[in-house]
Amino acid sequence: MMNDCILRKANIKDVPQIKHLISIYAKQELMLPQAIGELYEHIRDFHVIEIKENIIACGALRVTWEDYGEILSLAVSVDKKREGYGSMILKACLDEAPELGIKHVVTLTYAKEFFEHHGFTVVDKSILPHKLWSMCIKCPRFPDCDEIAMMKELK
Repeated sequence: MMNDCILRKANIKDVPQIKHLISIYAKQELMLPQAIGELYEHIRDFHVIEIKENIIACGALRVTWEDYGEILSLAVSVDKKREGYGSMILKACLDEAPELGIKHVVTLTYAKEFFEHHGFTVVDKSILPHKLWSMCIKCPRFPDCDEIAMMKELK
């Protein structure tokens, strides 16, 4: 059913649905929760996929430092998983990265195989810019993070 979907940049009217999608995974501690205010502040970072006015996938590319960007809040509606929507969101973020001057795209994830499939490699967390860790303080697992740090170098 991918031909019914619209991939686009998010706007403020999408925030409640984005928050709902993220919350599904945050409740399982698979993703950091996002406060509604933070979503409004960072809405320009998000891409969404919409089917009949329902947001079924979202993800953000956030500039974190100099030429670094982070993929975060990549979520797909449970009933639409494994249909390629996550890959579509990730591709949109990666396509936007060079326009922003981003050369290193990082993510902290439990979905290692998904990101490996898209050219990311596991890296030591210690090489990542400290700015990336500003959100970690909000994590229920801080300071004992077990997420996998991954990076993709862009040409």
